[in-house]
Amino acid sequence: MKKADDFSRYSRQIFIEEIGLEGQKKIIASKVLVIGAGGLGSPVIQYLTAAGVGTLGVADFDHVELHNLNRQIIHTENSIGISKVKSAENFVKKLNHQVRFMAFEEKINELNIEDILSYYDIIIDGSDNFSTRYLVNDTCVKLKKTLVYGSILGFSGQVAVFNHKGSKNLRDIFPEPPFDEVVPDCDSLGVLGALPGIIGSMMALQTLKIITDLPVNLDQMTLVDTMNWRFQIVGF
Repeated sequence: MKKADDFSRYSRQIFIEEIGLEGQKKIIASKVLVIGAGGLGSPVIQYLTAAGVGTLGVADFDHVELHNLNRQIIHTENSIGISKVKSAENFVKKLNHQVRFMAFEEKINELNIEDILSYYDIIIDGSDNFSTRYLVNDTCVKLKKTLVYGSILGFSGQVAVFNHKGSKNLRDIFPEPPFDEVVPDCDSLGVLGALPGIIGSMMALQTLKIITDLPVNLDQMTLVDTMNWRFQIVGF
């Protein structure tokens, strides 16, 4: 925190007793990887950029399409046809030039995942398929990386923190992934645009709490039902 402008920019976070100047310094020094720049990744990228995360990596191999725009709020009509990672980079640079953006325009797979994840302190999984989710989970366990997990469908979502300081991981609650082709997804059943904003914001908040050494719920999954406005915590 060297300049008065920095203090002014983050002052509303610094004024929080549990964050303070030291907490903001931790945020600025942190290195976070977001897997997926879609519905969940968009609000995560937005709020971590605004909070001043020092290094923000984003991995996505897809391109922006018109149907993305109801929920993937960092992309615009002008982004259609370009890569989601490039669109995300444009957004981050406009919002906060101090954030170091690292782009991975490639699909996460068994060959590249360890190289990509190894540099980061916290991994955020906003992917949309079970094969990637389990690959990310298992690699975080292997590399001893904290994983912030979220998923969405229709009016419902899930949030959890896995593998943080030895806590449980995805396989402890769901030992084996289902087959992707038999699982309903947003492409077939849809998702209300504001839902990923809710779940993604929760993921971003958990990430900031982890960075600043504040307590987070471990060995628990939060289930969000926005149709009936119910929030349930399930231990595992």
